[in-house]
Amino acid sequence: MEKGNNVILIGMPGAGKSTAGVVLAKVLGYRFLDSDLLIQETEGRLLREIIAQEGLEGFIAVENRINAGIQANNTVIATGGSVIYGEEAMEHLKSIGTVVYIQLSYEEICHRLGNIKQRGVVLKEDQSLEELYQERCPLYEKYADIIVNAEHTTIESLALTMKDCLQK
Repeated sequence: MEKGNNVILIGMPGAGKSTAGVVLAKVLGYRFLDSDLLIQETEGRLLREIIAQEGLEGFIAVENRINAGIQANNTVIATGGSVIYGEEAMEHLKSIGTVVYIQLSYEEICHRLGNIKQRGVVLKEDQSLEELYQERCPLYEKYADIIVNAEHTTIESLALTMKDCLQK
């Protein structure tokens, strides 16, 4: 079965998946899907409510289930930062498109993220953002078909860089 033509964006919260994803979709003439919004819509709850009610493991199970069921074509899909914990979801997403990891330094992530609790960032008890970053980066790299460095770049130039990489 040939790979779908979707573009799946992965990376840390604050990397620009949703914002650059919308621009990329316009440039490619694709639809745009934000999987965090899809989760909220499907569940009828905010991400932080799901985390509060189900705990981290429960949230990751919900995220995994919903992402593993995404059916799309010609779509840029921005995923939540924790999508890489769901093996079924990642295998499914890799099968329906090209996975692009938007890479940023830890310092830049800190700079971009204001109140991380408000953003629904999935942190374990007593886990620092730096520990989370160290834990996730190898997983993003493992699943990525393309890695794009987003350091010191605008949303527009990030979208155009991704477009160029995808067309190679």
